[in-house]
Amino acid sequence: MNNQSRLFSALTSQVGRKVLTGITGVLLVLYLIAHISGNLSLLGNDPTAFNKYGAFLHGFGKLFYLVEIGLGVTILLHAYIGITIWMRKRAARKQGYAVHGSKGAPSKQSISSRTMIITGTVMLVFITVHVLQFRFGPGEAEGYVQTLSDGTKIHDLRRITVETFSHIGWVVFYVGAVLLLGFHLRHGIWSMLQSLGAMKPRASGTIYALAFILAIILAAAFIFLPIWIHFQGGAA
Repeated sequence: MNNQSRLFSALTSQVGRKVLTGITGVLLVLYLIAHISGNLSLLGNDPTAFNKYGAFLHGFGKLFYLVEIGLGVTILLHAYIGITIWMRKRAARKQGYAVHGSKGAPSKQSISSRTMIITGTVMLVFITVHVLQFRFGPGEAEGYVQTLSDGTKIHDLRRITVETFSHIGWVVFYVGAVLLLGFHLRHGIWSMLQSLGAMKPRASGTIYALAFILAIILAAAFIFLPIWIHFQGGAA
């Protein structure tokens, strides 16, 4: 079986889709942790820290772009599998989404689990807007340049961030999107570990609780930044 056949089999079989969902989910959660870690440099007293962080990443050259492409593929693959799973489940139901109560183990059905397709779709829109604003937004040609003490010129991402979140509309948009991200992560983190067989049945409840805590921490951190920057203004 060649690589294309293996990929097709993974994308079409139930087990393969679950495993790929778990793998891509783990990669995306790790990315979120790394992403917020870098973004927290905005909170320091050094006005150059965030821009230096961006310059450091771009300093990897082709490797950085390969990681970006890999991240994009991971997001699209995760979304594709999630949508196809939802469509198959919907087709199998006679009445579509029925109103039902929350369930306990092993399904862990909740508002978070029943709205994964909605929160996931919103995330796709949010990611597109976010990338257009910050990755492909104004650059050196538009004057977004910061000169360091040694004369080095780097992309002024901090200025773009401060200007974006000076508008309350963008703050509301980002906070709302991240709240939905929190809902998505609440069920998603537990589900991806279950898909990869990384937990024993008796540990399911504990891991579900830890996944809930991690989702809250990540969502809270991403929510705090735009609010803090908005009220700090240019002095942030």
